Order: sequence, then structure tokens, then C-alpha cells
Amino acid sequence: MNIKQDIIQRANHIFYFVIALALCIIVRLVSVQYFKKDLKGRFYSARVEETLIRRDTIPAMRGNIYANDGSLLATSLPTYVVGLDPTMAKPEYFDKKIDSLALLLSRIYRDRSVNDYKDDIVNARKHKRRYLLLNRRRVTFKERQEMLKWPFFRSSAKVAARGGVLRPYYERYHPYGQMAERTIGNLNAKTNRGLIGLEASFQPALAGKNAVGLVEVLSGGIRKPVEDGPDMTPEPGMDLYTTIDVNYQDMAESALRSALEKYNAAKGCVIVMEVATGEIRAMANLTKQGDGYVENFNHALADRTDPGSTFKLATMMALMEEKAISLDQLVATGNGSATYNGLGIHDASRAGHGTITARQVFEKSSNVGTHLLMRSYFYRRPDLYCQYLRQFHLTKSTGIHMKGEAVPVVRNPDMKGWSKVSLTSMSYGYEMQITPLQMLAFYNAVANDGHWVRPVIVKQIKLANEIIEDNKPYVAPEAICSPATIRKAQQLLRGVVVQGTAKHINNPYYAIAGKTGTAQKIVNGKYQVGKYYTSFIGYFPADNPKYSMVTVVDSPQGDNIDLLYAGAVAAPVFKTVADRIVAYDYSIHSPIKARSSSPRSTTGLMAGYADDLHTISSTLNIPNEPSTEGWVESASGGRWKSRTTRPDQVPDVRGLTLRDALFLLENRGFRVSVEGRGKVKDQSVSPGVGIEKTAGKAITLTLG
Repeated sequence: MNIKQDIIQRANHIFYFVIALALCIIVRLVSVQYFKKDLKGRFYSARVEETLIRRDTIPAMRGNIYANDGSLLATSLPTYVVGLDPTMAKPEYFDKKIDSLALLLSRIYRDRSVNDYKDDIVNARKHKRRYLLLNRRRVTFKERQEMLKWPFFRSSAKVAARGGVLRPYYERYHPYGQMAERTIGNLNAKTNRGLIGLEASFQPALAGKNAVGLVEVLSGGIRKPVEDGPDMTPEPGMDLYTTIDVNYQDMAESALRSALEKYNAAKGCVIVMEVATGEIRAMANLTKQGDGYVENFNHALADRTDPGSTFKLATMMALMEEKAISLDQLVATGNGSATYNGLGIHDASRAGHGTITARQVFEKSSNVGTHLLMRSYFYRRPDLYCQYLRQFHLTKSTGIHMKGEAVPVVRNPDMKGWSKVSLTSMSYGYEMQITPLQMLAFYNAVANDGHWVRPVIVKQIKLANEIIEDNKPYVAPEAICSPATIRKAQQLLRGVVVQGTAKHINNPYYAIAGKTGTAQKIVNGKYQVGKYYTSFIGYFPADNPKYSMVTVVDSPQGDNIDLLYAGAVAAPVFKTVADRIVAYDYSIHSPIKARSSSPRSTTGLMAGYADDLHTISSTLNIPNEPSTEGWVESASGGRWKSRTTRPDQVPDVRGLTLRDALFLLENRGFRVSVEGRGKVKDQSVSPGVGIEKTAGKAITLTLG
């Protein structure tokens, strides 16, 4: 054998040896990973885990979202993963406390015995494992508070916890359930980022700043911080203080849901806004899903559609600004049908309205009348009409601080698709796409004497008690039109409710002003009779507006088409919500004239306990308070005098409430029977009689 062959042979031996060694290593790894279930296999697995260290993030606690009264709309509730570093405690402490810890773990988790927990912890300490996951179930904050008193978890100013680890994880929670769900929004389960609504719109502020540092990745994906420096302390997110009123939100949602269910409608929305500030008190959105309704799309903010007859207000205001019409001028609407450049124009009333005034054209919502008024002036000046729409803030989004607002599409002569009948269709609310919120902002400006206010839903952003951002109401610098036009527009809107298409929601208790809108839906490119988008937009009380509101019921169904118009469908929703708000908001009502505060009684007798009367007088701001203590009764001149209640005598309970009378008598051992209702008018045993003389201690009280 020559040298060359010898070298090749040795190389082959080395090659085969390396291959065999590699196969042995692979077999050993597979054996340890999949077949070694004994302690030795777990030891190797733990040793591998201890070497896996990398940079990781600890998520910050997400900020809260509050209603305008401080109620929580969304918050992050912590749950905790419970672990233990069994090597940290000293031997004498470990031996003394391990039994107590195992017992407590068995009690709280109720899944394993005391010995099982003890064996796991002892074995982990024996093999010097620096982290042991005690249970995969996360504990609540309340359970955590208890655990902080346990051995190994307990700490003080002088002694740190001896190995116990409670790592927080935050889960989003909505205390009011699905209320305003689309407005509040929700989070992506994987990234914990806001998907929609306020959660998405204010993601950077709510999210806070995560902590970044080195962690040890353990079995089950558990991450244990290797260091505990300032970088490992996350900064919590900021809190949003919204303008939503949970009571108004509930009123809006319940009224909307009832109407949608009644008419088996496809969807709908309600927005309640404060006139002077633009603060949104309620934003309800419901969509039919299966047999019920859910909040899965923000129709108020993003659902653009033909507004229908509610847009006629803009047309009338533009005509009045140009002094092109008088509200008392006559308009010959005939039988309610007309044709212009091949476009058929029809009124809802099949019989037509005949010759009516311009005011009645609006109140009765005549499409033909609106077309005739427009033809007399703006058909020769389409650019001027479109300029007024821009002046009314109808061609741009409102700029509300919330993602998802759709941009309105309002035609003008420079746009593609403009035709000879575009202006006609636009005059009564077609050939455009506008959201309910944008239309409400326009009507709100009319209620606000011509001053357009930007809608706002987040009033403040705070970090703890520090105000980071304060959203003051934005009022456009110029009025949308002249004061004279505003006054006439307000009269027109009030007329719709008094004698127009919404007269059935008029009531003697407070005044409503507004306009109905019924737009035909487009199906396969054509407007369909019987498929309607119904809405009502207005404000209340009309004589001193505080709230504006839009209600929408889309695609109501029913056998009688005449009962599917906005006046019958959307307007009642408006009134239902408005009724509840007026009953709830006492500031709307006129103050009650003050009455005499002197105590009066039809029986000539009033009595009570002085402390109770002090509380009542202080709360109701009544000046005549008792100057003495204990039990008192009324005297002449609105004064009070003491009433003797000796323990050895039958007390005088006349003039007292039944509760107070029972207190005095039952404490003296009397068996009390009652006749009638009201305050104590008479008692069967005379006051002042000695207790020992009352046989059986039975007494009857007559109320009146």
C-alpha cells in the first residue's frame, strides 16, 4: 500500500467516524426530547431552557376610557402568571415554609395535591432551576393580593420576596358590555393594538410605553426578566375622557333597537349632540345579524348615503340667503308629479298638494315644490348653489377626532358625472353621499343660531391627574348664513313638527324642531319604490335648543308602503329618546317657584328626629331647622320644640312617620298594629302612661 492509498483510507475512517458520531448525537437529542419522561430528561430540558436568553418587551398597562361622568367604558384588568425561583430562599427558610406554600397552592388551584406541589418545588431546587411555573392558570388581582401574604411571596421594607414571581398580563374589559361597542372599539388579540373606534383613533396615547430588556424564555413560553432596571418598568397609557353619557347612550340604543325590531330593518343609528359645544352624548349603531342586532359598523360616522328630504333645509336656506323666495309665495305643485329634462319628480302624497306656500313646500316635503323653487333661481346659477353648500360645511368631513369618518361626496359642475338634472336631484337630497354625523353638524349649526361647531367625542386626555390634551369646542369663525335666514330656517323646522310631516311627534310639554327624510334606496343601479332610508334630524327644546339629534332607520319593512316613510319610522325614535332626555335633564325645565319653608300639616301636628330634620333642611336649603336635639314637634310661627320621650312612659308618636314610631315603641317592648296609611294620627294608648301599667304592651296606631 502506498502513501496515497493510506491517506485516503484514514480519511474514510475519519469520515465514517464523524457520520456515526453525528447519528449518535441526533438519536440522543430525539431520545431526550421525545422519549425521556424521567427526571433526567426533564433535567436536560431545563438546562436548555436556562440558556435561552433574549430581548423582549413587557407590555404597558393600557389607558382607560371614561364616560363624561367618570364611569368606566373600557379598562384593562390584570391577571397574573404565578412562578417561583426555588433557589433564592435560604435553606432554613425553604425547609420551614415549603409545606405551607404547597398547601396554599393546592387550595387556590384545586387541581393537584399538596405533595405534588411540594415535590415539584423541591426537585426544581435540587436541580438548581431558577424558575418554576407553578400553574398555567392566571390568578386575578384579588387572588394576587392574597398571594402577597404567602411565604416566598411576602415582602417588606427590609426583606424582599424570597423567589415568588407574579407577572401581570392585561385584558381589556368593558363594564357596560356591548354598549357603544363600535364607538369605543376593540383590540387586536395578537398585537393588542386598537382595531376600530376610539381604541384605534387614540392608539399611541392609550398604549403607553412598553418596557424592553433581557428575559429568560422558559417552558410554556414563560418569560422571566433577567434584570430589573428602569428599562424593565413599562409606562402606563393615558386615559381618555369622552363626552359619552351612559344614560343617554342606553336611551338611544334601546329606542333604536325597538324600532329596528318593529320594522325588521337592516340597520340604523342615533347620535345625540349638545348644541353649544358639539359634545356627543350618545352614538348608537346597530346592524341586523341573524335574528338580532349588533354593533359591527359605525353607520353614524362612515355610512354615506343620499340624505333625502333632510337636505331640503340647505336648499331653502340658500334660496332665502339670495332673497330669491318668500316663504308666503304660492307654488303650484299640481298633482305632485312633474318632469324636467326627462327626470320624473314625484311627491310622497299620491294626490299631490295643489297650490301651496313655499313654507308648506318644506313642511309637507314636496319634491315638486322644491324643484319649482330651485328652477326659478339656481338652475341658471349652479355654481352659486354649490358655493352655499360649501358655506354650510356640507362638502367636507367634520374633522371629529376619531378615525373612520367618510368624506362626503357632493356634486358640482366641475365633477365627472354632472348632468342637466344633477342640480334638480341634489335640491331634494339625491346624487350625493353624506353621513348622518355630517348632516347633524349642519342642523346643529341652525339650532346654534348659525354657528357651526365641530363634533367632539374625546374631551380630555390625561396621564394620572395631569391634563395632556384638552379639546375645547371649535366654533367656525363665520356664521353659515345671516341671522335673518337662521330665524326663518328655525321657523320652518318647527313648522314641520307642528303641522307638517312630523306633526304626530309634537307635544305640549316641550317643543321639537326638525325635518323628516325619506330617500329611495338604489338596488342594481336603480332607485326602488318601497326600499327606503328614513331619517329625522332636529333639536330640542326648540325655543332654547340644548340637544340636536339624528335618528336613522335603514330599509324598514312592512305591508303598507305609506307607513314606511320617515315620519312614521324615524321620527318616533327621535321623540322617544328626546322624551327620556327631557325627563332626565332637569336643567331643561323652568325652575319651580319657591314655597314657604314653614312646617305645615293638615292635622296641625308635625314631628321628627332633630338630626334627620337637620339633614333635610341642609340638603333642600330650608332655613327653619330645629334648634334643639332629640325628638321635636312643630310649634307656632314655624318653630320647633322638644318632645319628651321618657323610657318609663308611653311615648307620644303622633305626627311621626311609621318608621320612627315603630323605633320608639318596639324598643320599649310594644307589639304594634297599624291601621291606614300616612303619618301617625292617633295611638290607642295615651302618651305619658307608665310602661308598667300597659297590660300586654299592645298598641294600635291610626295613620292618616
